[in-house]
Amino acid sequence: MRKEECFYLGKIAKKFSFKGEVLAYLDTDEPELYENLESVFVECNKHLVPFFIETSSLHKNDFLRIRFEDVATEEEAEAILGNDLYLPLSMLPKLSGNKFYFHEVIGFEVEDQRLGVVGTIQSINDSTAQPLFEVLHGGIEILIPMIDHFLVTIDRDNKKVVMNLPEGLIEMYL
Repeated sequence: MRKEECFYLGKIAKKFSFKGEVLAYLDTDEPELYENLESVFVECNKHLVPFFIETSSLHKNDFLRIRFEDVATEEEAEAILGNDLYLPLSMLPKLSGNKFYFHEVIGFEVEDQRLGVVGTIQSINDSTAQPLFEVLHGGIEILIPMIDHFLVTIDRDNKKVVMNLPEGLIEMYL
């Protein structure tokens, strides 16, 4: 399985018991969706390795207590501490309406209600306080804040994000 075909689920945060159990931090709003997994991919040396889960249970909201099949000692658990967890994209719950996954809108056109087509979403910058659509307009990169108030609709059928952007936002790039 390639990383591009997966989504980031979380990270193995700490050991839990002397029997090899670990606590994984889940980077999700709905951790209960991932309580009964059969397996996950653990990133080991830049490769995704399948790890089968013997038992798991939610622990303090955002953590999943996991006992992997082939991890039975503290030393074996120590070896995977800090590693990222991934699942195939096919396991993401489907979103509808104006909710979307970042990877889902890459390649969509951004259309402003006032100006028409602005450009195509190249990527999403979520390293800032406010995530930004990175939109390519000709050879110019335009950064558009991902603010619910600006978002009119996600048109999945036509691969389009319709927005009502404040006057001057796009013009300052052109």
